[in-house]
This record gives sequence, C-alpha cells and structure tokens, in this order.
Amino acid sequence: MKIKVLGCSGAEFPGHNTPGFLLDDEILLDAGSLTNVLNGNRQWKIKNIFITHAHLDHIKGIPFLADNLIMRNQGHKVTIAGIARVIDTIKKNLLNGYLWPDFTIIPDPKSGVLRFTRLREGLPVQVNGYSVTPFRVNHSVPATGYLVEDNAGRTLFYTGDTGPTRSTWQKIGDRKINCLIIESSFPDKMRATAMATGHLTASLMKEEISRIEKMPEKIYVTHTKPQYFKTIRAEVSALGLKNLRLLRDGEVIRV
Repeated sequence: MKIKVLGCSGAEFPGHNTPGFLLDDEILLDAGSLTNVLNGNRQWKIKNIFITHAHLDHIKGIPFLADNLIMRNQGHKVTIAGIARVIDTIKKNLLNGYLWPDFTIIPDPKSGVLRFTRLREGLPVQVNGYSVTPFRVNHSVPATGYLVEDNAGRTLFYTGDTGPTRSTWQKIGDRKINCLIIESSFPDKMRATAMATGHLTASLMKEEISRIEKMPEKIYVTHTKPQYFKTIRAEVSALGLKNLRLLRDGEVIRV
C-alpha cells in the first residue's frame, strides 16, 4: 500500500497544501489538494475519491478535477464516496449549478464525469482490491475516518478531522492498524479552541492513541496549522511515542 501525501496541512498557506492522500494512484482520501499538485496524466488515473467531511479544505479539488476531465473528453469518470450527509452537502452547496456546475449531469445526464456513492458507517466497500470502511468521528460537522485494508491484511486508518472520539476506537476494536494518520491541528495552549471545533492538540492526540486496543506500527500526524507548525512539532516530539512523526507534503509512505 503506497500513499502519496498531496497535502497534510490544517490551513492553506504558502508552502502548505490542504489534505489529500493518494493511494496507489487511483484512490484519493480527501481532495483538498489535487489539481494544484498532480499533472494531467496523474489526474486522469484517479477513479475514486473518499471524502471524510464536506469542509472546503477537504473537497476543493473536486470541481477543478471535474472541469479538467471535461477538457480531456475521453469518457473518464470519477466516483465521489462518503456518508449520505457529506454527499448531500457537496451536491447542495458545491456542485449545485450555481457555485459550480453539476458535473454529475455533464456532458449529459446519463454520463456525467462525476458519480456519487453514499456509504454507510461501519460497512465496507470493495475498491481496486481494497476494503474501505467509514467510521464516524467527532467533528463539528458529520465526518468519518476511513479504515483501508489490502488483500494481505495490511491496514491504514485515516481519521480526517476529529476531536476526542472514544466511540471510534471502540468500534474498530481489536483490529490491527498498521498505519495511523491522525490529526493534531492546534498547539496545547489552544486546547479549548480544539475541543470547540472538533480537533486535537498533541496531548489530546496522545489520549486518543492510548484508547486504541492494539498500538499502530506507524503513526503520522496531519492537519497541523502552519502558523503553529514549530510549536506542534515540538509538542508531538515531547510525547516520546515511538514511530510517531509529522507528515510532510509530497512524501510517500508505505503501509
């Protein structure tokens, strides 16, 4: 399982890309960074995009990808997947024919370049040899993380944006997580802000990790606010947890 980090920032800032994780060139987890990072040939390879939640920094690449697909004009289609409330929000507020064209009916109603799939929490779907299961997390809007498992039994769990989310780990139970990508958006001094907005700090993240029944082999930290990057990095380092580090835009990780 190879994952290209297109973006892992908690805000759009010079030199920092918003969340997007490309799995084996064809599956994308969140679409905050997409067309601003990938060239045309790599964009055409994408077939499925799993969205954790409908905040703009996680979906803003979708409309521009759709526009580029139309320009390509070779019949390529992309499926956008998420729980029902996430998909409904995207349809109502983004691809609504006003803010941006509805690319589910372009170039024609029977053959749009985008298709939507509504997922159910806790139920896996099979995509390109992977099992992908959404698990509800605790954010300010309806949101899920994704558990991704390959044919060899290797697993990735990507939290997306979340605050403290005890029930998520209870539902995952004793399943082994080989690679955890977990957010830590704010420095510890902004704990109240993190809690109010459905996010984590380094100390809150450590509490979440302690709730996981089987410790992940590798833990990567995402969604750090660039304005506090150095502080968060120091606080994460001070936790003293093995195999834990901050992600970097552009790197490739293997599960």
